[in-house]
Amino acid sequence: MNIEQKLVASVIGGLKALYGQDVPAAQVQLQKTKKEFEGHLTLVVFPFLRMSKKGPEQTAQEIGEYLQANEPSVAAFNVIKGFLNLTIASSAWIELLNGIHADKQYGIMAATDSSPLVMIEYSSPNTNKPLHLGHVRNNLLGNALANIVAANGNKVVKTNIVNDRGIHICKSMLAWQKYGNGETPESSGKKGDHLIGDYYVSFDKHYKAEVKELMAKFQSEGMNEEEAKAKAEAESPLMKEAREMLVKWEANDPEVRALWKKMNDWVYAGFDETYRMMGVTFDKIYYESNTYLEGKEKVMEGLEKGFFYRKEDGSVWADLTGEGLDHKLLLRADGTSVYMTQDIGTAKLRFADYPIDKMIYVVGNEQNYHFQVLSILLDKLGFEWGKGLVHFSYGMVELPEGKMKSREGTVVDADDLMAEMIDTAKETSNELGKLDGLTKEEADDIARIVGLGALKYFILKVDARKNMTFNPKESIDFNGNTGPFIQYTYARIQSVLRKAKEAGIEIPAQLPAGIELSEKEEGLIQMVADFAAIVKQAGEDYSPSIIANYTYDLVKEYNQFYHDFSILREENEAVKVFRLALSENVSKVVRLGMGLLGIEVPDRM
Repeated sequence: MNIEQKLVASVIGGLKALYGQDVPAAQVQLQKTKKEFEGHLTLVVFPFLRMSKKGPEQTAQEIGEYLQANEPSVAAFNVIKGFLNLTIASSAWIELLNGIHADKQYGIMAATDSSPLVMIEYSSPNTNKPLHLGHVRNNLLGNALANIVAANGNKVVKTNIVNDRGIHICKSMLAWQKYGNGETPESSGKKGDHLIGDYYVSFDKHYKAEVKELMAKFQSEGMNEEEAKAKAEAESPLMKEAREMLVKWEANDPEVRALWKKMNDWVYAGFDETYRMMGVTFDKIYYESNTYLEGKEKVMEGLEKGFFYRKEDGSVWADLTGEGLDHKLLLRADGTSVYMTQDIGTAKLRFADYPIDKMIYVVGNEQNYHFQVLSILLDKLGFEWGKGLVHFSYGMVELPEGKMKSREGTVVDADDLMAEMIDTAKETSNELGKLDGLTKEEADDIARIVGLGALKYFILKVDARKNMTFNPKESIDFNGNTGPFIQYTYARIQSVLRKAKEAGIEIPAQLPAGIELSEKEEGLIQMVADFAAIVKQAGEDYSPSIIANYTYDLVKEYNQFYHDFSILREENEAVKVFRLALSENVSKVVRLGMGLLGIEVPDRM
């Protein structure tokens, strides 16, 4: 039982003894005491005035006196209007620290056989280009969210849907056929996803040149610019060829399918390398080439049951005006599917594969409407979790220079970004002397941990719903709210613990209660203890940033303590051992918190 739970029980006992009333635990509100007042925890007494039939100050005074006499963890109290500020005894803080110390996975709840199963979809790349900065934010949020949901005692399945079919894929294939001269990842020395991305850009370049030429021709024949552009785009031979290729692909043309498979395999090998470096994994990967037909089948089933309707041109639609939305296209007139159809098909396959209790989609906020519609359609089609699906909607990520465009090849590539972060970490660490005395392998590994930690932390500390600007230089700073600052504090604590071990000092399983603690030490134990509630809140709010910012606040507080108090030079042996135990538990919580964000922490730095 933690301090808050004990106090709640004592307050309930006090209200019964003082006023003869039984009060539910939910009515006892405890909060952290504001910094300007003395105390650790504050009880709000206003809900009890009706039963005390006295003013707020007198009620608070009576409850305070009862607690001081009957609850050993309360050392002192003071009253400010209707707020009872309680000072907790040092012995209670040590008892709390002992409980945390005994729990290697403090704050993390393990799943049981009866835990709900939560499926989380993230990444969702296209096989016509490599992963870019936008995907980095998606992957890091999805991975962190999966860890946080699992830490709240849920079973979690991490899943990815790969957009491996459609006109954009055919563009890359056609460009490679026309301009590739048989180039392969081996012959070019390029990662497969980068190679295919180059041909996607190449298609766009040739297509634009073609449109420009046709526009000039049509304008010379008397058309205005707008008409000429529309006609040029419709008559572009290159675009026509790409559309013909898509029709052949859908008709299972063996030659087109063989080229598609070969090029996609190059891309998957490239993706795997990127995911490995990023530290991101999946339990199950779905491919749209397998799900779109399932979706068509489900839509036809909905049409038969009268959920959907067919227009004269043969296209199939859902009328959502009853839900305050509009009409939504589900199958085009030529029978081809749209994204919505594919998502329905993927949902069908997933539901067959897993007994899903909750489904979370990690997708950018430009798709908010799409998921609102998907939720309604899945519910109509009988998927139990359809209505309760969660769209974990996040904002765009840009660089200080502005937006990115894949077709124009101005996208910040994920591999290049990670490599640049690692190089910058190595440079910065060398300049600060943080890699002195390490072997090349050790220095390289620390540069990787710090570079990727800087990238991940900078992205995850921002509220996911907000648009953000990623600044590589700012993120690698060893001071302030950054990954490297947190990692450096962790490494500093490991250094202190190593020195203690070398000096033969052992931290016991249980610390004795008779140590008088300073305000700073009590506050630090309180912060460490908060970790369990922080993990719970991050799970309820689907918010990795809560854990990121809590971890920063904790190390900031610890650094102040480290600066103000001796640890290894402390002459009182019991106090020295206590401070080592406190340091060890701060580092444990930092490691667990950063682990939930997918960030490694180095033992040396």
